[in-house]
Amino acid sequence: MSATTAVEMPEIGATGLTSKEVAQRIESGQSNAVKTSTSRSVQDIVRANVFTLFNGIIFAAMVLVLITGSWKDAVFGFVIIINTGIGIVTELRAKRTLDRLSILVASEFLVRRDGKDVEVSHNEIVLDDLLWIRAGEQVPADGQIIQTWGLELDESMLTGESRTVRHKVGEQVYSGATAVSGMALVKVNAVGSHSYAATLTAQAKVYKKTVSDLNKGINTILKFMTFLVVPLCILLILSQIHTVGGWGTALSTGEWRQAVVSAVAGVVGMIPEGLVLLTSLNFAVAAMRLARHDTLVQELESVETLARVDALNLDKTGTITDGGIAFNRLVMLDSANASAEQAATQALYDCCNEEQPNGTGQAVLAGLKAQGYGAGAVESRVPFSSARKWSAVRKSGETWYMGAPEVIISALEGDYSSVLQQVNEYANDGNRVLLVARSTAPLSPRSGLRDAVEGANVSDGPQLDVQAEPVALVLCSEKIREDAERTLAWFREQGVRCRVISGDNPVTVGAIARRVKLTGDHEPVAMDARELPEDVNELARVLENVDVLGRVLPDQKRAIVQALHTQNHVVAMTGDGVNDALAIKEADLGIAMGNAAPATKAVAQVVLVDSKFSHLPDVVARGRQVMANMERVASLFLVKTVYSALISLGVVLTQIPYPYLPRHITYIGALTIGMPAFILALAPNTRRYIPGFLKRVVTFALPGGIATALSVLLAAWLLPPVMGWNVTGDAADLSALRATSAIILFAMGVFVLARVARPLNGWRGVLVAVFAAAGVIGAFVPFVANFFALILPTGATMVATLIALAGSALIFALCLWLAPLVRGLTGKLSRRH
Repeated sequence: MSATTAVEMPEIGATGLTSKEVAQRIESGQSNAVKTSTSRSVQDIVRANVFTLFNGIIFAAMVLVLITGSWKDAVFGFVIIINTGIGIVTELRAKRTLDRLSILVASEFLVRRDGKDVEVSHNEIVLDDLLWIRAGEQVPADGQIIQTWGLELDESMLTGESRTVRHKVGEQVYSGATAVSGMALVKVNAVGSHSYAATLTAQAKVYKKTVSDLNKGINTILKFMTFLVVPLCILLILSQIHTVGGWGTALSTGEWRQAVVSAVAGVVGMIPEGLVLLTSLNFAVAAMRLARHDTLVQELESVETLARVDALNLDKTGTITDGGIAFNRLVMLDSANASAEQAATQALYDCCNEEQPNGTGQAVLAGLKAQGYGAGAVESRVPFSSARKWSAVRKSGETWYMGAPEVIISALEGDYSSVLQQVNEYANDGNRVLLVARSTAPLSPRSGLRDAVEGANVSDGPQLDVQAEPVALVLCSEKIREDAERTLAWFREQGVRCRVISGDNPVTVGAIARRVKLTGDHEPVAMDARELPEDVNELARVLENVDVLGRVLPDQKRAIVQALHTQNHVVAMTGDGVNDALAIKEADLGIAMGNAAPATKAVAQVVLVDSKFSHLPDVVARGRQVMANMERVASLFLVKTVYSALISLGVVLTQIPYPYLPRHITYIGALTIGMPAFILALAPNTRRYIPGFLKRVVTFALPGGIATALSVLLAAWLLPPVMGWNVTGDAADLSALRATSAIILFAMGVFVLARVARPLNGWRGVLVAVFAAAGVIGAFVPFVANFFALILPTGATMVATLIALAGSALIFALCLWLAPLVRGLTGKLSRRH
């Protein structure tokens, strides 16, 4: 706590709280300190990532294999550690961002205690404190106004409305608002977590997991496999025990270990463990690539959502325009000489030359300074207020008004419809129009109170002189980003419907939308949001025919997102204010600009760090690359799931030894699925997202999976009697069968990889050739061959293997030929029923 500031405050009789009362309130927890916590603790994040269905299945399988002592067959378990680590690191990063979330700016505030004005920090403010709110300060706690000296608050961070609000004695002010002019003494009646800003922050902090269509598809596969895996694993163990002579023999000879390992080979093959890992890695790589283009992805799954976006809600300011305003020119309403125009221009400068001019005022001042104008002598002033929508100065026996044309003209006597017509014509061209009027009457009425902060006369209720005459129109315009038109054209070509949602006049926003060709060669349809229906379904119907919405309130932003959801649109929303935070959370993909409020950036999945709208096409393209490529590689992984399930079923039904080991599937899977899939997942791909991910993946995987299963099972059934192998009693014969089955499995894996990687011209053909060669070469490397139990066939076994491979190729071709015929037949039957 420090001494009073140098600025002399108005004399008041209230003494405020005593030091003892302050200490009591701090002790009882009635201070303005807010506990920072998210809805998910570190323990929750670790628990959610460790205890997953996928991890449970793989861990149980790994433990079973380790119990047998065959640790080489348990290497598949490492995928748990990698996948879980990626998930935990990602969510901890998001948690840190959320924990830093704070709407309020930390600074020193002036309070009245023990009859003195003292400065305290934000956290030291207590309940019932008498708090000074001064121009330029952010309100740190909720309170009721005791005395006011023309206080006007900008509540846009809370409500989304750009206009300032003039508050009176007895009215409530809320934390998070900013004082733009005047001053007030406020009695604090809500602090800490009970204040409005803290409540809003708490809502924004609620953790919301991004819904991933890809992960949903994978989880559906995992859930289906779970119902299949448990009973099939038990049946596999029983069948393998039976092949070695029953439980008595298995336990006495130790053959039970091999039975368990064989059963696990079937279980592990059914789980697309590499797909879960690859999805996380691919999301992470995409996020790192986007980070190099100043785009921060805060939730990895949101990369995929980018691919599915078909409705993009854009804010005008900061997105299509750069937020800056430029002064264009002053248009005199009547033919006037140079001196009259100079007087009007000087008056315009003086009206804008306030203590804290708004964006338009600053643009006018900058433009006029460039023309050589400077501050003139002003006798008295009424500062600009968005509630009044005008300002005024008294100088040289004249009063000059500057503000919104429709507001000023509505207060004047006389017919100025022609002036309003001019105003509308300029506004329709995208101009921001102000009116300059002149009067000989003095500024009246005035409060006579001196604003201790601004040092200017502040009126409690200034009135326009009804006899004033319009003199000139001031034309300003927003600076449109150079890349806006090009970016919107890209979205249009990609089938993404863009809508501009703004709090500004729909006519002005519509004009800007027209200039950037929001709807191409068609005229954009603009609408005042005050005319929107409240019913969500009716709102959805209206939105289908609207491109531009003006005068949009904060609660309407969320309603618009909800309405688009009813039509099954995947919605992305851009925003920068705290009032946008809840709507951004409601959207499938929240995009915040780099200069947005901390609350908005913390809840958005994507942050455009340098606030450039032109990054969005790259963001969406990256999402489409991930989704299209992951669909391709998911098909690759699911083939393994299909053939593993069918082979396991065939083994159980025919009571034969399992035809390969877990380490075989690890080796073959790495070379024909895992590593090639990672490369394919990173390849360029701009295909638009098409719904039905899981159906297409399953349709693609079934022919390859069935062909592979048939090839391996036929070899396991036919080769032992043909070759004279005793696979149930001779370990060497069983090893020979498994070596042959592994070779068939590898060859079929190469066939499937070649099908997935199409077209095979260029690098894709080289990719398939390299991994096929790597698999063959590995079998000749002693360490690799010993570790993965790879045996090269010789003599008669070699001939049998080659014949089996030729048969496998025929089966693969036959299944591919039959697949479209079966799909066509089932399609006809479903249409009939």
